[in-house]
Amino acid sequence: MPAQLLLLGATPPVAATSRRLLQELCAAVAGERPRRAARTVRAGPRHRASSRRGIRVERRGYPGTVIIGIDTSLGTAVAAIARDGEIAADEQSANPLGHAEVIGDLLARAVAAAPEPTHVAIGMGPGPFTGLRVGIATARAFALGRGVPVVPVPSHDGVALGVLLADALTGTETPRFAVVTDARRREFAYSVYDGIDDDGLPIRVGDATLSPRDELDARLAEAGAARYDATSVSAAMIALTAARALDAGRELAGPEPLYLRSPDVVAAHAPKRVSA
Repeated sequence: MPAQLLLLGATPPVAATSRRLLQELCAAVAGERPRRAARTVRAGPRHRASSRRGIRVERRGYPGTVIIGIDTSLGTAVAAIARDGEIAADEQSANPLGHAEVIGDLLARAVAAAPEPTHVAIGMGPGPFTGLRVGIATARAFALGRGVPVVPVPSHDGVALGVLLADALTGTETPRFAVVTDARRREFAYSVYDGIDDDGLPIRVGDATLSPRDELDARLAEAGAARYDATSVSAAMIALTAARALDAGRELAGPEPLYLRSPDVVAAHAPKRVSA
């Protein structure tokens, strides 16, 4: 399933975006570039989104571009976006641990639907050390074998784009919001977003940050951000974010993964020298 996003305090919660809805999003945004909403509502963590009329979501096509998207920041997700923006494949496994066991099969199915990719989009996290390494290594090896470039994308940007497009499709006002993911060790990772820019990309307010679980709501209230909890990341949205960044000539992330903390396992010290 693509990312399940919950708005704190909203009843009922926002449902997981289905593949059908993703297809509708791509169809709805065909055309020109998106434009940022005329105004952005500032909201606390329990604010419900209200209706709006000031945003049109439009997008130019990406002729000649076929993007494979890969993300392993939560579960394992692989998708393919065809040259006309249509989602050709959207494969997911919700298992947060078995990345290496499933990513090969998911990638094979995506490539079968889009056999001649021109780019590989990589979700760079934030996420656990091992999971991110599996996805990033797979994406880089595949891109190297195919002779195509990689496009790093912050994983939270992909979630944020899905939120903004889904709200625009239903004519819903999107308040300032934070994408929140489980960082384990009783911590959350979060990124705050404030609308969509002229390139059709989410406006990220600062870099991803770690927070103790019992402090997060207070931090988001201080930032005036509604809370969206993501339990998975849509690789289709990672690919779509990459497509828009390519179209705008922008780089959204560097080559280093967004681990936010050091790995649990470190290299052992060099063995002591034994004298005769």
